[in-house]
Amino acid sequence: MADLDTLRYPVGKFERPVAPLDRATRDALVKTIEDTPARMRALVEKLSDRQLETPYRPGGWSIRQVVHHVPDSHLNAYVRMKLAMTEDTPTIRTYEEQRWAELPEAKSGDVSMSLSLLEALHRRWVVFLRNLSDADFSRAYLHPDMGRMRLDEVLALYGWHCHHHVAHIEQALRA
Repeated sequence: MADLDTLRYPVGKFERPVAPLDRATRDALVKTIEDTPARMRALVEKLSDRQLETPYRPGGWSIRQVVHHVPDSHLNAYVRMKLAMTEDTPTIRTYEEQRWAELPEAKSGDVSMSLSLLEALHRRWVVFLRNLSDADFSRAYLHPDMGRMRLDEVLALYGWHCHHHVAHIEQALRA
């Protein structure tokens, strides 16, 4: 059996970029965001309720909670990026993702609602991202825990986040 860190971070921990990302790297990350809803839907749409209750690791969220978490997280990211584009380095709020994952709709709700939300959100987010200029990606917000985050760093974080949670679902399905 894999160690807990490998189960928790199947694609490795996020590594914050030290230098601004070039256009090709940003384009690849936007493509990841674009493709993630279809990847998630393909993995979970035919699963039974019992299968959706499978945790991705001992003590971890169920597949269902992961599916509901991703649009929760990505909605926050999308709004934060828009704030960074319309305000001067705004300070954003965090949210208690662990507690959100314990709310009734995340624990027992139909995953189709979050898959539909993720699809619509990512379509809109991709249009937003593809219309940003090179200079726009240097705009930033202040995160209470992570400090100043440029939009290209945020893009890298959420590209990683997509791979991270798709890997969690794949891991649960293999178990």
